[in-house]
Amino acid sequence: MNIKKESKAFRLTGFAVGIGAIAILSSCAQIPPQQPTQGNASATALIKIDGSSTVFPVTESVAGEFQKTQGTIQVEVAFSGTGGGFKKFCTGEIDINNASRPILTEEMEACRKAGVRYIELPIGFDALTVVVHPDNNWAKDITLAELNKIWEPAAEGKITSWKQVRNSWPDRPLKLYGAGKDSGTFDYFTEAVVGKAKASRNDYTASEDDNELVEGVSEDPNALGYFGYAYYESSKGRLKSVAVDSGKGAILPSRETVKGAEYQPLTRPLFIYVNSRSVKTKLELQEFVEYYLNHAERWVNDTGYVPLPDEGYTIALTHLQQGKEGTVFAGKSEFNLKIEELLKREAQF
Repeated sequence: MNIKKESKAFRLTGFAVGIGAIAILSSCAQIPPQQPTQGNASATALIKIDGSSTVFPVTESVAGEFQKTQGTIQVEVAFSGTGGGFKKFCTGEIDINNASRPILTEEMEACRKAGVRYIELPIGFDALTVVVHPDNNWAKDITLAELNKIWEPAAEGKITSWKQVRNSWPDRPLKLYGAGKDSGTFDYFTEAVVGKAKASRNDYTASEDDNELVEGVSEDPNALGYFGYAYYESSKGRLKSVAVDSGKGAILPSRETVKGAEYQPLTRPLFIYVNSRSVKTKLELQEFVEYYLNHAERWVNDTGYVPLPDEGYTIALTHLQQGKEGTVFAGKSEFNLKIEELLKREAQF
């Protein structure tokens, strides 16, 4: 089961979205690209969304359900990676940016220079998942040091065998699959594993489309890759997750280990960033984001991520309605962040 995504603008119409199967994470795989609803074009309002492929399936599902009740509002959802989305967001091209990491300092500056202000709204948590082919019977767990050994820039062209990573592993080619450089997943993973955002070897199969990574790993017995938990969960029969040992024992990614703050440092918050000027001038945008937050728990959970407690969505709604601009982060990703710690920051913001 793949989570279907389009690398170009993916236009959703209310009548065309098959929501019923989302609970088993397969509906998105069946949804073909749609054209905008035909009718009175002057009566159709447009909301444009881009950014993270990790957050994409959540936003896509919310947008489809929203349009069932709002036939005159067209929601256009695309993905180009968190960083690619912020490039568009900070020039005013889109109303909302899906993000799998907090806004970075350079993105904050780009928005400031363009006069774009934003409201940061967390929607849930994800477990960045390390995966191998189902026939891999040796890599049941891996340490952070071993992940660093694989992915650091110095490994390029040198660490090419599984045996070089751990001596007890077989002398087989190591084929790598990971996020593209415009991806928030790439930023977060490299900083968590290597110690510096965007510091990575380049000799691997890279894509902002997580479905391409799923396909690559599932078809290559020598593969190792990483991406968001929902893409692993929707393809469990074709992939195997690897437990990660950060010094406290090997922990498998799951909703339970995310909630319990055990799966660190690869647990991360997910966001939508909303253009605050647009939300004040476009009533349909305000209506959509309120709908999103009121229904996020369901769709975050059904997609395969960990929802916030009810309090988290209440705080986010308050921030939206009060127009609270800015971020509770310092222009970079943070690690070992617990759900309750994020809520405390948001409540005090």
